Amino acid sequence: MGDFLRFGILNHPQVEAAYYDWLGSVQRITVERSLPDPKLTFQAYIQKSLTSLMPGLMQEFPGPGKLTAAANVASAEARTKYFAFETAAFQTAFAVKQAYYGLCFLDEKIRIQRDTLRLLSGLEKIARAQNDVGKATLQDVYRAQIERDRLATETVNLEDSRRPLTARFKAALGLTRDRPDPPLPTRFESTPLELSGDELLDTAFARNPRLKAMESDVRLAEASIALAGKSKVPDFSAGLQAEVYEPPFYWPQASMSLPLWRDKIAAQIAAAQAGKRAAEARLSAEQIGLTVDFAMRTYDYREMTRDLALLQNQLIPKARQSLEIARGSYLGGQIDFFNLIDTERTLLNYQLQEVEARARREIILAELSLSIAGIAPPGAPVLR
Repeated sequence: MGDFLRFGILNHPQVEAAYYDWLGSVQRITVERSLPDPKLTFQAYIQKSLTSLMPGLMQEFPGPGKLTAAANVASAEARTKYFAFETAAFQTAFAVKQAYYGLCFLDEKIRIQRDTLRLLSGLEKIARAQNDVGKATLQDVYRAQIERDRLATETVNLEDSRRPLTARFKAALGLTRDRPDPPLPTRFESTPLELSGDELLDTAFARNPRLKAMESDVRLAEASIALAGKSKVPDFSAGLQAEVYEPPFYWPQASMSLPLWRDKIAAQIAAAQAGKRAAEARLSAEQIGLTVDFAMRTYDYREMTRDLALLQNQLIPKARQSLEIARGSYLGGQIDFFNLIDTERTLLNYQLQEVEARARREIILAELSLSIAGIAPPGAPVLR
């Protein structure tokens, strides 16, 4: 499992795209905190001939605190991009686990179906023997054959479903169609989760990448408010020109912007404040949604655990015993073949329900660990 998870996270293009989005946003911090490029200027006076030529250099200087404020905005954006990258990594890990469990439990279903087919072959032989001695009609043989053929078709369908499940597993690993199929898992590994309910919820609020991204959006909005507040600060520029024909003769230059449009500045600040309120509201909504998701997933986990205990400890053992009793009762002529087949179907259904419950519980564990708690799998390229 660990090998599959590491490969999927490091190879999937969705994770790669999110990583480079984050890397580009980190580089933008340097861009935002740097001065604008200086300008090379030329000025000339021409009457009947060129009488003056003055090359120069001009540098713009944003108002005090503007570069720092812009760098803070870029830094907050980079942090948001990082958590988007982390979310992509966790989503890929969950997709790998989901496909992995699908393949593992498919083998379990096929094994159960094949065991039941062998059981039905034995029941058909019993029906034939009973028919030969006049204790049963040929109808019992046909019923056994009908049940066997039905189950054989279902088994073929299950075996055929391996192809789309393999394709989903391959896609979760980020492998394109021209790449060879990956090796399929050979043994089942459960998702470890050793935290209690309260500890898990606390971990989710501390580590959930979607939640952290929403918190970063709030920090971004606060930085945007600070940057918008700097709009009332004037910008400056300074330069120097030199006369080519009459050196050393220099023309110093300086300018300052006049932030007079107060309604424009107020609108920029108001827009930034509205963005912060929206980010705070989204964060609150995400916290509420996370709490509900956690409650639902933990309930589903407890329900699946109880159902599994019932199936493994009570229903399946009793269904096996009931089938053995029904087989003996049929041989003794105490029940008809319909009751015997019904007992066999009951055992098969319980066995398949047990496999489905195990698969569902593992997926719930993966959701709790990755999508809700934000616990990174070993080897994941995340910073926490």
